Amino acid sequence: MGGSMVYSLHSAVLLGCVIICATVVCPVGAYLYNNRYAGDQVFRITPDSLQDVALLQDLFRNMTVDLWQPNSASLIQAGSAVDVHVGRKLTQGLHRHLQQRHIQHKVLIPNLQKEIEKQTGYRSSRKRRSAPQYDYEVYHSLEEIQSWMFEMNRTHSHMLDMFSVGKSYEGRPLYVLQLGKRGRPYRKAVWIDCGVHAREWIGPAFCQWFVKEALNSYQHDSAMRRLMNQLTFYVMPVLNVDGYHYSWTTDRFWRKTRSKNHKYHCRGVDANRNWKVKWCEEGASSHPCDETYCGPSPESEPEVKAVAKFLRKRRKQVKAYISIHAYAQMLLYPYSYKYAAIPNFSCVESAAHNAVTALYSAYGVRYRYGPASTTLYVSSGSSMDWAYKNGILYAFAFELRDTGFFGFLLPESLINPTCTETMRAVKAIASGLLKKCTGSGATEEIRWLKSSRVV
Repeated sequence: MGGSMVYSLHSAVLLGCVIICATVVCPVGAYLYNNRYAGDQVFRITPDSLQDVALLQDLFRNMTVDLWQPNSASLIQAGSAVDVHVGRKLTQGLHRHLQQRHIQHKVLIPNLQKEIEKQTGYRSSRKRRSAPQYDYEVYHSLEEIQSWMFEMNRTHSHMLDMFSVGKSYEGRPLYVLQLGKRGRPYRKAVWIDCGVHAREWIGPAFCQWFVKEALNSYQHDSAMRRLMNQLTFYVMPVLNVDGYHYSWTTDRFWRKTRSKNHKYHCRGVDANRNWKVKWCEEGASSHPCDETYCGPSPESEPEVKAVAKFLRKRRKQVKAYISIHAYAQMLLYPYSYKYAAIPNFSCVESAAHNAVTALYSAYGVRYRYGPASTTLYVSSGSSMDWAYKNGILYAFAFELRDTGFFGFLLPESLINPTCTETMRAVKAIASGLLKKCTGSGATEEIRWLKSSRVV
């Protein structure tokens, strides 16, 4: 695979004995997460005016709440819905406060604990299965996902290779799967990462789904076979391994990494604000206790640093970068950090349009698409902007289902349709790499390639 940080596991003999029957990591006690979310609620609040916005921002600065959408009080806008997780002791007070000020609101989730247990079923009673019967329609713990990766590496060695790009803050390996027919080592490649934000469980579920579909459909799906023959796919099912593990054992809604801060008791950095591109500017926080904390320095997080190093070495090979997030039903492309059109806008816009059209063809689910700054909100230090600035001209971030009814608790019954439609979109993006972008966008792209530099 090349590179001193990449340790190929393809030939490891011991992998043959790994089967997926790991004990599920369960919180101790009679209920999931020790019943910590009993009585908690998720509110949807819609501020109508700038005065409402200011009131909400002031309110959330003085209340301990968990903002789901947007993820920072500074990003609240008039006319846009705000989804917020509120502890049971604060729900009545917040409801009364909003009523007094005539601010529109409703309760999306009346009892968060019940919704968590409904999402996955009672986890301790769920049976794990070996790889041939691996259930792609349930959420899996980090241990299960990594065991599955070992098993896929053992059973599909002709099309798949597994390696590590480094270790996390807590010492966990950062595994990546390389898919594609053996052949030319430097053919075009697509990078896909999932699990950047720990609580977005549908992300790792999709990465696993993508690998399964790519391998299982190779023989009978000519489009997938062409992609696997002509492209290399690097798939990282869980980038934020420490945070994802913590979201299973302790805090279902943990977002950040798990690195320690020496000045504050708060832990973790937003792994999508830690990249070396307009680092810690608008849309990121310099306070360690905020959910959008950018970290003490760019690439301070070993997870981010490891992936950045891997992609830098292959920036001439990797032609598309795709990061899977949730939730909003959007397909975003650069820029995140400013209101401006990218040089190859028309080519990327066309690719995004084709992707959401393909996605819609599955179940009629509509996705918005456009530059992240105008379609979602401004944010700095994102992986997508970093990839683009480093010469990966097709850089995207998906925000998968839904639009707030379930939020981060997308039921397991929706894994199949969500992944099926997203698969169509990703295949459309990958297929576009095998064609030439024509028109004005092609000229812009050539000019950009000549002038692009490593950031």
